[in-house]
Amino acid sequence: MKTLVISLFAGLFWLSQAATAGESLQPDNLFPKVILHTSLGDITVELDRSRAPIAVNNFLSYVKTQRYNNTVFHRLIRDFVLQGGGYNQDFEPITTLDAIFNESGNGLRNEMGTIAMARTSNPHSATSQFYFNLSDNDNLNPGARWGYTVFGRVMAGMDALQQANAWETAQHKVTGWPDVPVEPIVLHRISLVPEG
Repeated sequence: MKTLVISLFAGLFWLSQAATAGESLQPDNLFPKVILHTSLGDITVELDRSRAPIAVNNFLSYVKTQRYNNTVFHRLIRDFVLQGGGYNQDFEPITTLDAIFNESGNGLRNEMGTIAMARTSNPHSATSQFYFNLSDNDNLNPGARWGYTVFGRVMAGMDALQQANAWETAQHKVTGWPDVPVEPIVLHRISLVPEG
């Protein structure tokens, strides 16, 4: 019981911290759409505020402040995930906001074509990084432990993700990270689709 009470208070604390710039973008729209303009083409994503309000508002905060502009997808594992939102083209980290509460128990699953928040082993550590699921990744869903928060779905542009899935990767010469696209996949900018 004590653990439950602490968890509830922790959740309420994080909810109170969710007053971000993203809340002001189409505040009454539960399913805002964005277009990711990438070097592989445009990807249209419908976000789901009804199930992942914290993650969506967090993501939209980065969109509004243009922090995703000219970043790279720095991690690609074929038939698994394409991850970005953390580094510019020189592999310098972007400025991030506070970490957000994990909403992985919202009923949305890590299925092919969904977008989700990346994080460390700490379940409540997600900041700016996100990933696209390149297959159905049941192991990323919650179960006996926290999962990874899905907060939207690709509506158009799956061909860009299919291109990415076949991209060559290698160990990065500077960072030493594995699974880095050899030819950079650049996220030029993200635009919010007008309502209606």
